[in-house]
Amino acid sequence: MKFLYDFFPILLFFVAYKLGGIYVATGVAMVAAVAQISYGWFIKKNVENMHWISAGLILVFGGMTLLLHDPLFIMWKPTILNWLFALVFAGSAFMGSKPLVQRMMEHVLNVPHLIWHRVNWAWVVFFIVSGVANIYVAYHYSQDTWVNFKLFGLMGMTFIFMILQGIYLAKYARTTEDMANAQPNDSDKTD
Repeated sequence: MKFLYDFFPILLFFVAYKLGGIYVATGVAMVAAVAQISYGWFIKKNVENMHWISAGLILVFGGMTLLLHDPLFIMWKPTILNWLFALVFAGSAFMGSKPLVQRMMEHVLNVPHLIWHRVNWAWVVFFIVSGVANIYVAYHYSQDTWVNFKLFGLMGMTFIFMILQGIYLAKYARTTEDMANAQPNDSDKTD
């Protein structure tokens, strides 16, 4: 259910594009983003930072698309979002004692600190590559191809990356019993 909630504006954008074109889809995505934030704020009593950022970008770039009647603005939105995430993940490696990916996942997985840093940097690279791929498709292919890539290509890339990340992390995952028996410096060692 969370998956549908997270991707609500993207899914509606895709459906609206197929039914009414890029400008209808942009307007629908803007309304969907506001609805998503409103639902989180009033019903769930919690709005994730990712939703705030995404909604802000949809409203700004969507508004520019509709106002200037230029679809390139909305096409840039996924690239800007991915590059912002890359910047945040990269910044987290230098601020605080834990990279962002560790803060997000350590409650379900226990791996050495060095592995968390590697995975965090892998996310930085992934977000940069995703942003480049999106804008490359936007400028070099048809609008229909870009819309399909936005939903299926970027989502597919994300799922594949997450599966590969899971395989990599599983190689280093430790149980609570392993941690209890570990030597003090074992937390930073890898195979």
